[in-house]
Parts: sequence; C-alpha cells; structure tokens
Amino acid sequence: MTLQTTPLVSIIIPVYNAEKYLRYCVDSILQQSYTNLEVILVDDGAKDSSPSICDDYAQSDSRVTVIHQPNGGIAKAQNTGLDAAHGDYIAFADNDDILDSRNIELLLHALKSTDADMSKGRWRQFGVSQLPTICNEAAQGADEPHHITVFRNPLRAYQSIFCKSLRIIGERFGRHTEARYFNEANWCRLYKRELWDGLRFPVGHYAQDIRMAGPLYSRMYKVADVDATLYYWLQEPDSVTHSKRTPTFWHDNVLSAAENFQFTLNQGIVPYRNYFGLTASVRDEGRGLHHANNSTGSAQAQFTISAEDIKNYQDDVQNMKSLIRRLAPSQRFLCKILYFIRSGENLIYNRRIHSMK
Repeated sequence: MTLQTTPLVSIIIPVYNAEKYLRYCVDSILQQSYTNLEVILVDDGAKDSSPSICDDYAQSDSRVTVIHQPNGGIAKAQNTGLDAAHGDYIAFADNDDILDSRNIELLLHALKSTDADMSKGRWRQFGVSQLPTICNEAAQGADEPHHITVFRNPLRAYQSIFCKSLRIIGERFGRHTEARYFNEANWCRLYKRELWDGLRFPVGHYAQDIRMAGPLYSRMYKVADVDATLYYWLQEPDSVTHSKRTPTFWHDNVLSAAENFQFTLNQGIVPYRNYFGLTASVRDEGRGLHHANNSTGSAQAQFTISAEDIKNYQDDVQNMKSLIRRLAPSQRFLCKILYFIRSGENLIYNRRIHSMK
C-alpha cells in the first residue's frame, strides 16, 4: 500500500506494572510497516521495572516519548497521552497486547480512502502460553483485507449489534453485521484527531470506556471496518478485567451503563446494549453483595459490606427501573430478548476465555 502522504500517527499506551509483557507490546508497535509514529508511553506510577523499560525504549528510538506520573488510573493516563499527542491520527493500545505489523498501515488506508472519522479492525483473544506464536503471526503481517465496510451512525450500531449469534445469522444473509459490530474498547481503532477535541476520559472510574462510548460515537458520522485481524488481546488473569470484584467496581459499572443508557435515549436511539449492561451489572451487584454477606466471617470473605454499599445497590435498582420505564413496551420486549441471548452467549464466552492458558 502506498499513501500519498505520511501523516503522523500517535499511539498512546498507558503503562502500569507490565514488566512481563510490555516489551512484546512496544516491539509490535515499533515494528509497524507504517513508520511515521509517535509512541507515547504513559507510566502511571508503575511499581515494577516498567518505568525503566519505557526509558530504555525512549533512548533507543526517537519516536518514543515517555511520561512518568503518579498513579491515577487508566483514564488519567489516557488523558495524559491525548494532551501530549501531536499526531493527525490517534490510536490506543493496552500495555500487554500485540499489534499486527500492518495494523496502522491498514487502518490508516481505510480511514483516508473512505474519509471516515474512525477505522477499526478485528481482534483475537489469546492466552499467555500462545505468546510466542502470536508474536510470530503478528510480525508476518495480515493479508490484504477482503472488504472495507463503511457504515454511518455508529452509536446506533454500537447499541444494536452486539449478540454474536445474531451477527452470525446476519452474515449468512449478507448484512455485513460483523463489520458493524464494535464495543467500548479503544484499541484496534484509528481516530481522526479532532474527534478528541474537548473530549477526555472521566477519571476515577473502572468503566471509563463505557462512559466515553456515547459521547465519542455520537461525534462520528462515518466508520470504516477492515476485514482483517489486526490486534491480539492477551487474556491475563491478573488484569482488571479478570480480577476479583468489589462493591465499588459493581456500582461503578452500573453507573456507567446507566449514564450511557440515558445519553443514548437522549439521542433518540434505543440503548439495547446498555439495557443488557445495566440490568446485568445490577444483577451482578446484588449477587455479589449477597454472596459477600453470607461469607462474612469466613475464609471466603474478600471484603466487608458497608451500609453505603447496600444503599448504593438500592439506588441502582431504582435508577434501573426508572430508566427502563422510559422505553416503549415493544422496546422493552426486544431488550429482554436480546438480554437472554447475550446472557447465554456470555456463559459460553466466559468458559472459553477463562480456559485460556
């Protein structure tokens, strides 16, 4: 692929206690086929050797910039990277994942050739034992994609197309449903810089990406999907995604889903995905508090439930009911159907992902 111009692409990587996998991630970025990169490593107060690893990269490659800051969470680190970025286009990566060597090349080509606001690729999960194989596969580079699919109104697509089984059926009927599927993650995307003007991640939350989804996607007019696996997502047991839950974690997920639910409704779009996220998060919060309460004083207890935790849960239930009442009866019915489909899929998904070694 030949680009008429070679704009600067800024890739932002929040770094925290990632010494085991950080080099794999950064190497996959520095070995991109597209080379006009600004790689911003934001050391978010890491306590292992990650800061020195970051500094080593900055000394050996002029494209790497390192910012050291006190620990403030992933949202603060992402915001720091956005504030420091000089690129015409913005990308993000998690500090333990692997980028295909053609990731930026193909995403930039798709974005520029279609004049989209964002381009995205496909991704694949992998376990720690697969790391050498994945690194080799990523280094070889993806084949030319069969399709670049362009679609409009990404907020509607985000809310509507999220059940895997229905996406498979849609593909069988030639509806390109897989191309229009994406989630809250910021990786495996390439954004026009101006999308982020005046927009930053809310700090102090676990689910900062869910809170960002509505405001970010509503700014976009057109999205381009590249039909190629361009990103490899490490399933590491110690990550935030797989770590033990707490009442604060559950409550934050409920608030994030509720916030996006309301934002989407205000845009005139039915929040099918956030209906699932909201009701599932309230369910998990209730089950978690019940289990912790029954385990109090035993070896299984991970934390003590406070009166505030109970009050938060009660408020979350009432808020959920209030938001759902804003839906028409036919919308609620379809939301419930999608909820049951997605719940069944998640049982299968969780079993598969947790078995990855």
